[in-house]
Amino acid sequence: MEVSAPPGVLTSPSSFSSPPLKPRLLTFANSRWAHLPRKHHHLMLQHMDSHSHRATTPSASNNGPALIISPTDSGKRIGEVKRETKETNVSVKINLDGTGIADSNTGIPFLDHMLDQLASHGLLDVHVRAAGDTHIDDHHTNEDVALAIGTALLQALGDRKGINRFGDFSAPLDEAWIHVSLDLSGRPHLGYDLQIPTERVGTYDTQLVEHFFQSLVNTSGMTLHIRQLAGRNSHHIIEATFKAFARALRQALEYDPRRLGSIPSSKGVLSRS
Repeated sequence: MEVSAPPGVLTSPSSFSSPPLKPRLLTFANSRWAHLPRKHHHLMLQHMDSHSHRATTPSASNNGPALIISPTDSGKRIGEVKRETKETNVSVKINLDGTGIADSNTGIPFLDHMLDQLASHGLLDVHVRAAGDTHIDDHHTNEDVALAIGTALLQALGDRKGINRFGDFSAPLDEAWIHVSLDLSGRPHLGYDLQIPTERVGTYDTQLVEHFFQSLVNTSGMTLHIRQLAGRNSHHIIEATFKAFARALRQALEYDPRRLGSIPSSKGVLSRS
């Protein structure tokens, strides 16, 4: 049985050659933008161009810390900060779209343990190195690590287009129960209500928990409320606080698919005031 080809269709071997290659297109499969209709993919491209800058502050010799914010790869929400004073030398790198990699060595073991919670439960890649005057106490290192983390968050957030902005989470840890609510508003404020029953956990001064979050809030431009709903064990209370903070931050950092890349503010701007 013979099958004739429709008019105009060649039946020679050349007619079965591979079709011409199509232009290569940028795809968004398996990315956080995959849920957007194709007509909105340009918003991701616009977002990719908005996160690379470099800034410096006065050096330590001019009565201010030497702070270097490194440029990041376009399209990646990464903040990288080096902060040097006469008391500490701190470097921080944070990837907001990470997988929970924790790599911290601050010279304060309990603080390292808490930063591990931030990475794991926030799904952030957190790299911290710090050397400080811990022979005196942990105060300066604890503070400067938090200041650098806040600055790295500020840098990585960029213009904050398309994010949820708000986060809210309650974390239990055995008898402890902590609630955290936050707003990446650009306005720094800390509401803190923890009743930690002991002065120390290991060698870590528990007063430094509040000071850590106050320092982070000041440089990141975050509104943060921390409330203790239950708890008797100091370690559990502090660890539940960092876990709840990490999960609330993760919510706030993630993209709202209905916002389509717009700034989540009726004012049309979220800036660090």
